[in-house]
Amino acid sequence: MALASYPRWGQSLALFNRGIGNEKATKDRILIEDDKRLIDRVDLPAAIGLLTRLPVVIDGDRAMARGAASAWAYPLVGVIIGTVVAGIAGIFMWLGVPPSITAALALAGGIVVTGAMHEDGLADSADGLWGGWDKARRLEIMKDSRIGVYGVVALGLSLLIRWSALVAIIGTGNTWIALIATGALSRSAIVGAMTLLPHARRDGLSKNVGRPSQQTFWVSAGLGAFFALITGFLGLIFLAALITVICVMIAKAKINGQTGDILGATQQIAEMSILIAIVVSVT
Repeated sequence: MALASYPRWGQSLALFNRGIGNEKATKDRILIEDDKRLIDRVDLPAAIGLLTRLPVVIDGDRAMARGAASAWAYPLVGVIIGTVVAGIAGIFMWLGVPPSITAALALAGGIVVTGAMHEDGLADSADGLWGGWDKARRLEIMKDSRIGVYGVVALGLSLLIRWSALVAIIGTGNTWIALIATGALSRSAIVGAMTLLPHARRDGLSKNVGRPSQQTFWVSAGLGAFFALITGFLGLIFLAALITVICVMIAKAKINGQTGDILGATQQIAEMSILIAIVVSVT
């Protein structure tokens, strides 16, 4: 009796496995089709989850399938971050905290929200690009979790420049529009570098995310330009484009591609440059 039941059990198992296989194949096909869309509902949550530490509810499989296709939403994440930083600054100014301390607290808030992701990229890029003598050595240094002199100097200058700019901007009362424009344009710069440069490594965060399409890049650039326009800083579009090209040229010459660190450094350099330009224009 037991022997006679085996074929039936085996048949049932085969049908069950076939059902699971069909369900998985259907899900994979749906994910592939979603990946071909220019814009998907999962893109903004995926971008927030990647670029910040903010809690988001997200369909992990769908987000992974989209990969770099969600990069069009990076400027929107920049707007969210800029709004958070401006909100922190507004609260402390309302409480009567001096601009210099308010700027430091707002800067710290922005770093907490992003998990110092871009700052880490700037420090690693400075160490690697200028501390190594060839591509392999530069990439090795960039992957090292330890920070060197170049990284310390780059990070220190970044914090000093952004803090000084925030002090000046807070004093003019243009905090909200300045930080929204800066957040959007500096994240558009990330997408530009992702699109223009190949991957320098066969692994890592940037490789896993992938490279955005030309259409994704233009949507991102359009969003950055839109927020620059509505905040009155249209000229910053050209500055952001120039900074992106310069960072791309340096990365191309040094490691013939981009990594997550290069993308973080591009955002930081774009942010510093944009904030300096805003200070010049409003003071």
